[in-house]
Parts: sequence; C-alpha cells; structure tokens
Amino acid sequence: MKDEKFNGSKDKYKKELASAKTTGMKFTTVSGKEIKPLYLPDDINTDNYVDEIGFPGEYPFTRGIHTNGYRGKMWTMRQFAGFGTPEDTNERFKYLLQNGQTGLSVAFDLPTLMGIDSDDAIAEGEVGICGVSISSLQDMEILFDQIPLDKVSTSMTINSPAAMIFAFYLSVAKKQEVGFDKLRGTLQNDILKEYIAQKEFIYPPIPSMRIITDMVEYCTNEVTLWNPISVSGYHIREAGSTAVQELAYTLADGFAYIEDAIKRGLDVDDFAPRISFFFNSHLDFFEEIAKYRAARRIFAKRMKEVYKAKNPRSWWLRFHTQTAGCTLTAQQPENNIVRTALQALAGVLGGTQSLHTNSMDETLALPSEKAVKIALRTQQIIAFETGVMNTVDPLGGSYFVENLTNQMEEEANQIFEEIDSLGGVIQGIEAGYFQRNIADAAYRYQLELEKKEKFMVGINEFVDEKEKIDIPILTISPEVEKKQRDRIAQLKLTRDPKKVEACLKKLNQAALDGTNLMPVLIEASDNYVTLGEMVNELKIHFGTYQETAVF
Repeated sequence: MKDEKFNGSKDKYKKELASAKTTGMKFTTVSGKEIKPLYLPDDINTDNYVDEIGFPGEYPFTRGIHTNGYRGKMWTMRQFAGFGTPEDTNERFKYLLQNGQTGLSVAFDLPTLMGIDSDDAIAEGEVGICGVSISSLQDMEILFDQIPLDKVSTSMTINSPAAMIFAFYLSVAKKQEVGFDKLRGTLQNDILKEYIAQKEFIYPPIPSMRIITDMVEYCTNEVTLWNPISVSGYHIREAGSTAVQELAYTLADGFAYIEDAIKRGLDVDDFAPRISFFFNSHLDFFEEIAKYRAARRIFAKRMKEVYKAKNPRSWWLRFHTQTAGCTLTAQQPENNIVRTALQALAGVLGGTQSLHTNSMDETLALPSEKAVKIALRTQQIIAFETGVMNTVDPLGGSYFVENLTNQMEEEANQIFEEIDSLGGVIQGIEAGYFQRNIADAAYRYQLELEKKEKFMVGINEFVDEKEKIDIPILTISPEVEKKQRDRIAQLKLTRDPKKVEACLKKLNQAALDGTNLMPVLIEASDNYVTLGEMVNELKIHFGTYQETAVF
C-alpha cells in the first residue's frame, strides 16, 4: 500500500511540475551538472545503506571518520598567514593565537616557493609580497621565535622546495629542544598538482617524486605525528576545474604518492595514516558537501581493496578545507564575508578536520588584521552559534545529497580509468591531459557568466557602478626586501664557509647515489646553508622542468 500511495503521489507531482512556472534560469551546479527539481527515495539505493552510506566512524566512512563527529573534536581553525619579513609574520602568528586560532598556516613569498634566495636578482620586487620571505634557518628561527613547536600544529604551504623548508623547521625544533616525535603539522608537498595547476615546479616529475618519497620515508621513521604530504585539490579547483575533476585528480595524485612509497618498500599501514588531503570549498553548497563525502568513500575502498591496508586508520581520508579564493570579488568586497561563511559551512557539513576561511580583502592585497579577525570569527560563529556540531553528518540521508555523492563517485571512477589508460598521473601530465581538461572547464564557466546563465553578485548582476572601495589594505614596504637582502649578506659573512661547502658536497653525493636526502638537508640547514644553495645543488643532477604548452 505504501508503494501505491508513493507512486500515486509521485505521478501527481510530475503532472503538476510539467505545467509549473519557472524563472528560466539554468538549474545546474557550478560544475555544470544538471539538477532535477526534486529528489525522491528511488534516486538512491536505500537497500545498500550499510555498504555505501553506513554509520559515522565505520567503513566506508561516507558519513565521517569519527563516530561522534565534532562532539569529540572540533575542526582545527587555521588562517593562512605570512607577509614581509619573518618578524612581521611572527607578530601576526602571535596575534592569531591570542584571538583563538588553534593552528598556524604559513604562506611563503614567491621567491621562497620557487626555491630562490631573497638576494637573488630574480627575486627583485617579490620579496615578502605574497607571503613571508624565508631563505635560511636564521629566517625560520625568527619566524617561530617564542612559539613553542610542541604546543602548536603548523601547516606549511610549500611544494617544490618543501624538503629544504622542512629541514629549516626541524632545525628550529632542535634548537628549541623539542623532539621530532612531538611535532604536529602538515607540509603541502604536493608536486604533482604543481605540474597540473599551480606551476611552481623546479625539477622534473621523476626526481621530484624521489624527493617526496624520501620525505615520507623519513617522517614515517622520525617525525611520526607529521603529515608529510597534503594532497591538494585546492589549486586544481582554483585553476578552473569542476568539482568532480578536483575530486578525481586530487585522489589520483594521492594514489600516485602511495604507490611510489610502496615501491620504495614501505608498508602502506606505516605511512598511509599520515597522508592528508586539502580541498577547495566552492560556491555550490550541496555539490561541495557531496564531494567530501564521495572522497572519503572512494579513498577508503581503494586503500582497503587495492592497496590491502589493514589498519582502519589507513582507510581514513583526513582533509583540510579552504574557502575558494577564485570566488572572491574585488567589487563589493564585503560580500566576500557572506561567500566565505557559506563555503566554510559546506566544509564543516562535509566533515573537514581543518578549515581556513579567506578574508574579504584577499583579491586586493594580503589580508589586513581586521579582515583576518572577521574570517576567524566566521569559523567561531559556525562552531558555537549554529548548532552544526550537535549531530554527525546532518545532511546524510538527503535524497539529493546522497544522489550527488553517488554521481561524484561514479564519475571520479571513470576519470581514474582515463588516467590509467594514459599510463598514470605523470604520463597524463606530460600529455597535457589534466591541463587541457581544466582549461576547458574554466572556459565553459566563463562563458556561462558572460551569457548570464550563471550569476556573480557585483560582477554580472547587481553591479554598483558608483562603488568606492573603502576597506583598509595591507601594503608591503620596499624596506622588507632591503632588510632581507642585508640579513642574508650578513649571514654569509658569519657562517663557516668550509662547513657550507662540505654540506653541499654531501648533498650532491646523496642526489647521485640515492641516499635519503632529508638527513643531509637537515645537516645543511644546521650549518646555515641557504634555500637557494640547496636547491641549486640538486639541479646539477636533477635538472629543471620545462612544461610543454597545451592548446
């Protein structure tokens, strides 16, 4: 009788729907997925509940990796911080910690991201502009002055020269007499997405993968609470990908790192629990939530069924979320507070373990203290005033969300097959597969905005022609570059040149004979060998990467 009543009501609804008025808008997700006007029980397979949806804290973790969600542990609140000199950023770190932030997240300037010292001619005009300038252990000592490394969790957004920056951090820990086994934090260290999206690469893919696997091996043995890789879909999405492309390309990159470590001879259960992920939270609220739920399920299945991981923690997909920088607008920048709040809420409802909220002024400059405080307060309001922590996966069981989750998984698996057919991620990069697909997705979305099939407030609708931007803007003084150049010049005068030369010779030999690079890099750091010197020494054997243009 229930089925008859349901089917009768459904048929009646469909007839009424056929004659109902519509606004004429394009009813698709941001990624272009068609959305039905209503989702019903027959849009999901409820008979497969335990295997596909299940319970929080149980395989396949669609509903979250922890049994009691945020009741047991709130997500870590981070704000990306870094600008000017190490002294400037150290002051901002202390400000954020005093205002309730629970983890540090370091942004580096462009020279540092590219492995270039601040006194290099190529660095001129960029020192300290988009993040903090770090060229040596001395800079890192100042950056974390009076910040006990055993008391904070530190995330560092660094990729190509991640091993060198991590060596500086470990040297600071030694100076603070903090054991490596007490350090908690994450390195982004995701070189594959650099070739795919962000383009801050130095070495070719194969030697870059060797460096990363060296770091995974070293952390597995020595820095056991540290996440040596945060596989990052964030920048893939910022480059213009769809949600499912971000999901699939990110997981494919993660699987490539895992496979390389297994080939090295590492036991998957020894290192997999310390591999984390980093996702974007874009504008489409429900699509983003479904993406996170699908990611957990796909990862758990692959780890258990393909890589034969036995430890349930190896099946957990742990991830950090950052709200979407590419959705922020220079026009009417106060609207970015609202965008960020909704994107942050999607990350929380999707079960993130760590969250960064963008500041309203980030399309104009590095964030001001006021903007950073508003962004942090946004997370605190979500946590303490909205009730989202009261229950685990509150949207689980939604016909719409479960249907979207299933679609995400199916489409991601199709993309994995395409990547496998090319020979893997590195071969896909070299063939331009990822770059071309992301460019196509970005072009489609831009056309939708221009045709007004999609809307952005203040951009193509509700435009204020008389707008005057009246918010404080952070500016970086030219004195920053002079100060950093003077500091590195003084360092080179006071350090022991014979020890520097000896360290570089050891690094050269380690690159040649396959020795794990991390102990050698730490020794070089201890002796104040600079970032650029280490990077350039490895170029002798590893070379540099030239990307093939994709049209």
